[in-house]
Amino acid sequence: MRPRTIVCLALSCGSALVQACSGHGHAVREWTQEELDELERKWGTEWGFSGISAFAHLPYHKCLTTPSELFDIAIIGAPFDTAVSYRPGARFGPRAIRAASARQTSFRGFNPRAGINPYQNWARILDCGDIPVTPVDNAVALKQMTAAFTELGARPPVSPLLSKPKLVTLGGDHSLSLPALRAIHEIWGPVRVLHFDAHLDTWHPAKYPSYWASEQARFTHGSMFWLAGDEGLLSNSSSAPSVHAGLRTRLSGLEDYDDDDSQNWVRISADDVDDLGTKGIVDSIMETLGTEDPVYLSVDIDVLDPAFAPGTGTPEPGGWTTRELIRILRGIEGLNLVGADIVEVAPAYQGVGEETALAAAQVVFEILSSMIKKGLDEVGKTGSKAVEEEGRDEL
Repeated sequence: MRPRTIVCLALSCGSALVQACSGHGHAVREWTQEELDELERKWGTEWGFSGISAFAHLPYHKCLTTPSELFDIAIIGAPFDTAVSYRPGARFGPRAIRAASARQTSFRGFNPRAGINPYQNWARILDCGDIPVTPVDNAVALKQMTAAFTELGARPPVSPLLSKPKLVTLGGDHSLSLPALRAIHEIWGPVRVLHFDAHLDTWHPAKYPSYWASEQARFTHGSMFWLAGDEGLLSNSSSAPSVHAGLRTRLSGLEDYDDDDSQNWVRISADDVDDLGTKGIVDSIMETLGTEDPVYLSVDIDVLDPAFAPGTGTPEPGGWTTRELIRILRGIEGLNLVGADIVEVAPAYQGVGEETALAAAQVVFEILSSMIKKGLDEVGKTGSKAVEEEGRDEL
């Protein structure tokens, strides 16, 4: 008997055995909803140290491959770091931020300053996993991230409070803001940006010192906002500027400010917090951006001093404390945020206590709280309180 015949016979016998044993003569039990609810009450709770490492123990779905899973707010990872100019490692940022969010749970997620629990409210928030970004070709990576953000941002939301869902991206290096803004432009048109960072990130790509210039080299974590402005993704008209906050970087010269001015950015330095206090910073941001125009919020963790966030690619001494940043984020809850990112967490350089990733996870919590509270404010304006109760029942 030939070997092929023997293999086929063996496979046929194995298949028959599986079919004969799988049922074992028993009907498959059908569970009632009441029984399933009881199982959830008994076994569904996760402590901070248990469960898989989804952000804040949120439901996890690979949203890019499961379009039937709808959401109002998505946590999406972009593990990409090959557009950096100094220390790599931010590709491990999404994983680190998720791990550092472990103590955030829905049963103890109430935010006293906002008066809400963002995880038990009107919005369905999912951890949508990571974009599988290639680490070997930046041009392809840019296309991948743009396509992924565009696909997710075009999904219909669950809640009637939103016309489109919102994405909160875990970076990854800061260059990911360019594909995020490209995707947002498809929905909202030109938007304004609130950019927390030690660095300008509006550097003209042609001014990087390199004999070996290339088209791909234009795309970096220091040029993406210049590119965004050049592509018309930012509003930045004379009456609608964007805002940098926390700046303290060294410059090539004052001409760097000329490039920044040409795209109509307002600059708030790290030192301004000493003179204005956190309230003064908040007032300056809100007076500039208002509460109606769509705003994209981008937080580079290096806005914090390296004493508080050493785990980053381009640390700059003299930054804000974690408490100062959180206080400012809480003060700008009235912004009309249409998307956000937290970037440049490079866990290889942080301490064993995860201080950098912990700060990033708290930033996400504050952003989510503000998005949820803004939605409730809109409900209050229309008097449609039933929407809030409907959302609570679903969750």
